[in-house]
Amino acid sequence: MPINLEQFAASNKAAVDSLLAVANTALASAERIAALNLGAARNALEDTSSAAKAVLAVKNPKDAVALQTSTLKPAVEKAVDYSRSLYEISSESQQQLAKMLEAQFADFQKQISSMVAQATKAAPAGSETIMAAMQSAINAANSAFGNMTAMTKQLTETAQANMAAATKKK
Repeated sequence: MPINLEQFAASNKAAVDSLLAVANTALASAERIAALNLGAARNALEDTSSAAKAVLAVKNPKDAVALQTSTLKPAVEKAVDYSRSLYEISSESQQQLAKMLEAQFADFQKQISSMVAQATKAAPAGSETIMAAMQSAINAANSAFGNMTAMTKQLTETAQANMAAATKKK
C-alpha cells in the first residue's frame, strides 16, 4: 500500500495542532492557578496585617477570645473558596483535555477504519480471517475506549458532586 504524502502531511499537521492545543490548555490553566495563588497570597498578607493590628489593640482576655472567634470563620471560608476555585480550574482543564482526547480518538478511528477498508480491498484472496481479526481488534479497542470514557465521566461527576457538597456554603 503506497504512502500518500498528502495524507502523511495532513496527519503530521493534525498532530502538531493537537500538541499546541494541549499546551495552550495547560498554559491557560497554569496562568489561572498562578493568578489564584497571587490573589490568595495578597489576601493572606492583608489579613495577617489586619489581624496583627487587631491583636495589638486587644486590652483584655475577653477581647482576645472575641477577636480569635471573629477571625477564624472568615479564614476558613477563604480556604474553602480557594479550594473550590482551584478544583474548578483543574476540573475545567481536565474536561477540555478529555474533549480533545475524544476528538483525536474519533479521528484515529476514522483513519484506522479507512486503512482497514483499503487493506481489505487490496488483500489477496484467503486473507479474510486476518482482516476479520484486525476489525475485531479495532472494535475491541473502540469498546474499551468507550467504557473508559464513560467511567471517567462518571468519576468526574461523582467528584464534582462531592466537592460541591463539601464546600457548600451554609
